[in-house]
Amino acid sequence: MVFGLVYRLMGRDHEVEDLVQEAFVQALARLHALAEPQAFGGWLTSVVVRTTQKALRRRVVARRIGLRHADAPVDFDSLVAPTAPPDAQAELRAVYRILDDLPARLRVALVLRRVEGMSQEEVAAAMAVSVSTAKRLLVEADLRLEEALRDPRPRRTP
Repeated sequence: MVFGLVYRLMGRDHEVEDLVQEAFVQALARLHALAEPQAFGGWLTSVVVRTTQKALRRRVVARRIGLRHADAPVDFDSLVAPTAPPDAQAELRAVYRILDDLPARLRVALVLRRVEGMSQEEVAAAMAVSVSTAKRLLVEADLRLEEALRDPRPRRTP
């Protein structure tokens, strides 16, 4: 579950194993704070989301200050199943490119809702924000996704 979530949030596999390990280290360090053992899954998801959001923010900062590895091209083809129909492959590549340009909070909210299938309340809990903030993030992410799909010119956003 953790590996899959990190992979889908990051969209790159070269960082996934390190982030999975980092998430588990964070979870073990905070395990004493888990008051209700039956809430473990949701709690672990929120730890993974926080860890991944930090990595996404670091990626943006690294890109802004010109670190070479931050600008390494993403192999979008590796993220799309080769058995998918050609039109679906093209659309998925376009969506991954758009996701790579979204701010971390919008990207995470969108992936949690659209890929993980979480409700707005679950997105809010995983991101440790209010439901109204989660709704606002989801609306903004949806608008940016729709706009970018209509106008596929590449652009970088903070």
